[in-house]
Amino acid sequence: MKNITAANKLNYYKISTFIFLYFFTWSASIGLLAIWLGQKTGLSGAVIGTVFAVNGIFSVILKPIYGYIMDKSGMSKNLLYFVVAMSALMAPFFIYVYQPLLLSNTLVGIIVGAIYLSFAWYAGVAACESYSDRYSRLNNMEFGQIRMWGSLGWAVAASFSGVLFNLSPAYNFIMGSVASVIMLIVLLSLKVDTTTQQAGEVLSKEKIVFADVMNLLKNRKFWAFCLYVAGVVWMMFIAEQQFSRYFVTFFKDVQQGNAIFGYLSTVQSGTEFLMYMVIPFLVNYFGAKRSLIFVGLLVSARLIVSGLCESHLLISVIKPLYGLEISLLLVSVFKYIAEHFDKRVNSTMYLLGYQAMLYVGNVVISSPAGYLYDRIGFENTYVIMGIIALVFTVISTFTLSACQSRRDAERRGAGKGAMAGERGALKN
Repeated sequence: MKNITAANKLNYYKISTFIFLYFFTWSASIGLLAIWLGQKTGLSGAVIGTVFAVNGIFSVILKPIYGYIMDKSGMSKNLLYFVVAMSALMAPFFIYVYQPLLLSNTLVGIIVGAIYLSFAWYAGVAACESYSDRYSRLNNMEFGQIRMWGSLGWAVAASFSGVLFNLSPAYNFIMGSVASVIMLIVLLSLKVDTTTQQAGEVLSKEKIVFADVMNLLKNRKFWAFCLYVAGVVWMMFIAEQQFSRYFVTFFKDVQQGNAIFGYLSTVQSGTEFLMYMVIPFLVNYFGAKRSLIFVGLLVSARLIVSGLCESHLLISVIKPLYGLEISLLLVSVFKYIAEHFDKRVNSTMYLLGYQAMLYVGNVVISSPAGYLYDRIGFENTYVIMGIIALVFTVISTFTLSACQSRRDAERRGAGKGAMAGERGALKN
């Protein structure tokens, strides 16, 4: 943690509790969405891929809108209130609306589900993370050390969500709704002070206008960043969508596979929690660009090895590595955005350039990936994804921009070296 004083320590605990509860509700329900769609609604791999693709379409539409609203409203919590209210409707929606529609009219169910999931989760999580990042900088905190509580929340729910799912998925949804109500109470009590010393650096006096978004779209750095997301992050997240289905194939008993997947998701989230404690310092030291490149190397290696492995023990070791990847990726993304983009469009850049672009991948890749899973198997598909991630990682070493402060430091170092050489020459 940076320098949390007694005055804002309580608010650190509150914003961390809010993030903890949000990811707790997500893990309790959406974390097992692919398994639920396959086992409880009987959808095939290709149709499940279509579900995620349609989810992606609505997310791509909604996320830039969420980002624009957040940049326009500054530190207002109104959007978060809406997101929390939607998540509180989880149990009645899944039990009485989503599942019956998927069974009776699959297309309508997919569309209705995509609208709800985008409002509450796929765009909602991006809004919560972006707000937490801005809140952390406003109060001289590290975002990673707030976000780590989200990983812990996911881990706590995942530790028993697989077992609970085997009893009845309805229990997971009810638990998520109850946690959302508690989350709303925490959010209501969260204090926001825009008079701190950091406010001038974090919040812009000039509110975002539509022209700022257009200028962002004309920025070369924006598209270079999007290229990285398309080549590396798409592969990382899309491979994870149906990884649970691949994982359970390593076990003779599907229910045993479900339970072990839940346990390993706990280990994964625990890994995230621990990594978020130290990742901010590592990213500050190595720079956001180098950290993003390292993420790309990790993703490509994990996917290729996942496709080649034949042991349930090895696949169980590989699963928690995703926790290292996601923590390093998220901290690096926020650091990169803060370094290279105007603070007026901070949330818009995150929700448009990263989050919306991420879900463009759902639209473009999810259905073909689901088809490949059914056609050539998970193993070959993961190897292909890993190779694609590696290729784009190499490309991004040339297209992503280096940290300005690091470039300045290197120039100063080079200048000092040259001056020392000149002095040495004069002495000789």
